[in-house]
Amino acid sequence: MDHMRWPIIRRRLGPAQATDCGRRRDPLKERLMGLSTHALDTVHGCPAAGMEVALYATDGESARLVKAFRLNQDGRDPEGLVLAGEALVRGSYRLVFDVADYFRSKGLVLERPAFLERVRLDFGVAQPQAHWHVPLLVSPWSYTTYRGS
Repeated sequence: MDHMRWPIIRRRLGPAQATDCGRRRDPLKERLMGLSTHALDTVHGCPAAGMEVALYATDGESARLVKAFRLNQDGRDPEGLVLAGEALVRGSYRLVFDVADYFRSKGLVLERPAFLERVRLDFGVAQPQAHWHVPLLVSPWSYTTYRGS
């Protein structure tokens, strides 16, 4: 159903506009630029709805909390982008996913401390004008991530 909304959104935003380089500027894409994340529970085969996540801006060993949120029913930030547009700047960031509490809330019995209490993903943003998607596929014993689109 979402694919049917794109033409409507594009009409509301207007046609792509020419830039100084001769390439066309797409207002829809510009509104979608920023940082997003998505967490998938690989034990239950579903989005990790309710998992607590925190985003930090990092500089060496120091970290400043930028945003904390709980994932929605789709395993995403309820506000859409974690950081949108100009809020995303060149630099180093850290996403922290509260994995053990999430799985405990789903009824899994985990030792204390759990093998994975929290998953911490440190990543760099060299081109803040691009879209950065940082997904997490996770169980209480393993995880994987990649730069998505």
